[in-house]
Amino acid sequence: MEVTVNHLGAVQFEIKARSHTILCDQPVAAGGFDEGMTPPELLLAALGSCAAYYAAEYLNRRQIASEGTKVRVTAEKAKNPARMEDFRIELESPAPLSEGDREGVIAAMHRCLIHNTLLHSPRIEITMATSV
Repeated sequence: MEVTVNHLGAVQFEIKARSHTILCDQPVAAGGFDEGMTPPELLLAALGSCAAYYAAEYLNRRQIASEGTKVRVTAEKAKNPARMEDFRIELESPAPLSEGDREGVIAAMHRCLIHNTLLHSPRIEITMATSV
């Protein structure tokens, strides 16, 4: 997997993955133009969309309505070091679920790649190159 991030100026960045492009920005109060999500919001979006995918996949396998499934993800900011913590994922199902299916959806969401990455700290290497 790979994404590229190009600085557009000010605090805006263009993010590309395969043939897709999104804009990352900051709110006006932080010197941005508020034309895209912030990096922490993108992280929450990645976690939420991954969890929603696994939930919908479970529901579809069980032939339970999945369209309209909503996931809300929240987290708190922490300091020393600056990071996000206390993530919370809330799923709203468009259909009533049995207790077994509620447990099944939650178990499916626990298999999310992003969820598991956050639970098991990955090794991150930072290198630098000059484009000249």
